[in-house]
Amino acid sequence: MKARHPMNPSAPMHPFHPSSGRPLLRRTALLAAGAALLLAAAVASAHHGWSEYDAGKALTVTGAIIESGYDNPHGFVRMKAGDRIWRVILAPPSRMESRGLPRASLKAGVTATVVGYPHRKDAQEMRAERITLEGGQPVELR
Repeated sequence: MKARHPMNPSAPMHPFHPSSGRPLLRRTALLAAGAALLLAAAVASAHHGWSEYDAGKALTVTGAIIESGYDNPHGFVRMKAGDRIWRVILAPPSRMESRGLPRASLKAGVTATVVGYPHRKDAQEMRAERITLEGGQPVELR
C-alpha cells in the first residue's frame, strides 16, 4: 500500500516526504549533494590563488626553456636565466592556444622572455603576465 498525504488521503505522498516510504532515497540524495559540495570545496582549495604572487614587483626574466608542461589548470615552463632556474606559471592551455602559444612552441632550448610577478614564498617561482619566444611576438597570458 502506498503512503497517502495526511491532509488529502486521495493524493499520493510526495516521494521525498519522510512518511512516503522512501527515506533512503531522500537520504541518498542529501548525501550525494553533500559529497558534491565537499568535492567542489576540495578542488577550489587545491587551486592556488594569485595572491601568492607579489603584483607590486614586476620581473622580466630571459632564459632558455629547460622543460614545459601544458596541463590544466595552468601550463608552466622551467627556464634557466643566468645562474638561476625559474618555474614560470603560465595560463591555462586553452587560453594559451587561443592567444597563439601552442604546446609545440614551448620546447626545450627555445629562448623566452617572461614578464611577471615573483611568488611571495618560493624565490624560484613566478607567475607570467606575458611571454615572448625568440623571434616571436609577446603573448598576453592574463
